[in-house]
Amino acid sequence: MPYEFYYWPGIQGRGEFVRLALEEAGARYIDMAREPNAEATLIAFLERTDLAHPSFAPPFLKDGQVLVGQTAAILLYLGDRHGLAPKDPARRLWVHQIQLTIADLVGEAHDTHHPLGGDLYYEEQKPEASRRAKWFREERIQKYLDWFETILARNPASDSHLVGDALSYADISLFQVVEGLLYAFPKTTKAVLAESPRVSALRMMIAQRPRIRAYLDSDRRVKFNEQGIFRHYAELDG
Repeated sequence: MPYEFYYWPGIQGRGEFVRLALEEAGARYIDMAREPNAEATLIAFLERTDLAHPSFAPPFLKDGQVLVGQTAAILLYLGDRHGLAPKDPARRLWVHQIQLTIADLVGEAHDTHHPLGGDLYYEEQKPEASRRAKWFREERIQKYLDWFETILARNPASDSHLVGDALSYADISLFQVVEGLLYAFPKTTKAVLAESPRVSALRMMIAQRPRIRAYLDSDRRVKFNEQGIFRHYAELDG
């Protein structure tokens, strides 16, 4: 049976990390966000009272009787089943650790435009967003991408992958987070990437993988927009 993947319709968000892994794996899945009445279906699932392990929020993946929530946990689950994670326990844990750090970066990127919380519109917190974005641009983007560059440089097996000499879901997720940063903060991110040759090479390598390329070129790839996690407001890009 195909996987059922649940996320909010109309945005990439955290769900896109899972979609990219599913696409690379060639896995059969139903993207419930693209089905009729997607939002109502998602909310109804979240409100179910018969689930022993309910998810707090999307994304979540249904595999038969197995239900997995949280992006990093979903990728851990898929990585084992589709050859996107090492079999060695120590390296498998290292891939998971990298993914959790990417999750931290995603959260910080979101907070640049919503520093006071999601219950307020961006327009209601613009002064605070400007201050938060300045710190993120000047301190955090460089620090994170330097860390990924260091991991690639120190990988004894290959500086083309974050872990070992084979593709992992962490490589795919690094591609996606860099794409998001380029959309939200193009000036800053391009400057940092100019000093991060290994990260830049990994990004280009992932973009040209046949299944990923086909997905990126299809209408199934939702475009970045100002409803998702990565949002481009020119005034926040310095």
